Amino acid sequence: MARVAPANEESTEAWSGPLFERFVRFRPYVAEGLGQHSEVAMAAHPPGAGDRVLDIGCGFGDTTRQLAALVGEEGEVVGVDVSEPFVDLASEEATEAGLANVSYRVGDVQIADLGGPFDYVFSRMGVMFFANPVQALRNVRGAMRPGGRACFVVWRRKLDNGWVHEAEQVVERYLEHPEETEEPTCGPGPFSMADADVVSEQLTIAGFESIELRRSDLPIRMGADLDGAVDLVMAIGPAGEVLRLWGDRADEIRPTITAEIRAVLERFETDEGILAPSSTWIISALAPTPSPRSS
Repeated sequence: MARVAPANEESTEAWSGPLFERFVRFRPYVAEGLGQHSEVAMAAHPPGAGDRVLDIGCGFGDTTRQLAALVGEEGEVVGVDVSEPFVDLASEEATEAGLANVSYRVGDVQIADLGGPFDYVFSRMGVMFFANPVQALRNVRGAMRPGGRACFVVWRRKLDNGWVHEAEQVVERYLEHPEETEEPTCGPGPFSMADADVVSEQLTIAGFESIELRRSDLPIRMGADLDGAVDLVMAIGPAGEVLRLWGDRADEIRPTITAEIRAVLERFETDEGILAPSSTWIISALAPTPSPRSS
C-alpha cells in the first residue's frame, strides 16, 4: 500500500471501499456526465503532442486514455489515484485496450513522489479531497517542468448545481451529519474548491502563475429514468454521503427522503432521461519559468 498522509487516511479508506463500489454502480452516468466537462477542458487547454502528462485522481482512467490519444505514441500519460481498486481497474482496461503510452500508480498526491517532470497536469474532480490542498498543489507544481500547464476541472458552487444542492437540502431536513459513525468520510467534499478566490489563492501560495478560471455549464444525464436518478443522488454526492454515514439508522426516514428527492428531480425529466444543469470551473495555471539572470 502506498504511503498516505495521516489526514488523508480516512478519505483513502472511503475511496478504496464504499465509494469505489458506488461509483462503479453508477459509472455510465458518472463517466458520461463528467466526461463532457473534461472534454471542454481538454479542448480549451490541450496537452501537446509528445508531452509527458500526469492525470490526478484518474479514477476509472477514462481521462487518462483521452489524454493518451492527444499526446500520441511519442507522449506518455501517468494516472495516479489514492484508491488502489480504481488504479487496478484502470490498469486492467488500459492493458486490454493495448495502450503502450499509459501507466497507473497508487499514490497520495499530497505527499507522493510523483515522478516528474511533467509537461502537463490534468485532473477532473480529483483535487478537491485533499486535507491540505496547498501542500498537494505545491507537490504537483514541483513535479512540473518550468512553464508546464496544469488544467483542473472542479465543481462550482452548489447553487449552480441544483440537482445536488436540493437533494442535500432534503436530507438535511431530517438528518444532520452524524457525530459518530463507523463509515469513513470522503474528505473535504466535492465543493471544497467552488470559491474562485480561495482556489486562486491556494494556487498562488503553491507557486503557480497565470491562473485563470473559466465557467463551464453543461446539462448532464443523471439516469435513464427518475428512479435511476433518485438512486444516484441518494448514493453519491453530499446527500448520498450523509445517508451512507447514517447507514441502517436512517431506514425509518428513508422512504420520506426518497419521495421528496423524487419530487425535486421531476422537473429534470425529459424524453432522453433525467437531464440536469451542472456547473464547473475549468482552472488553468502555469508552473513558473525562472527569470533570466540580470547582467
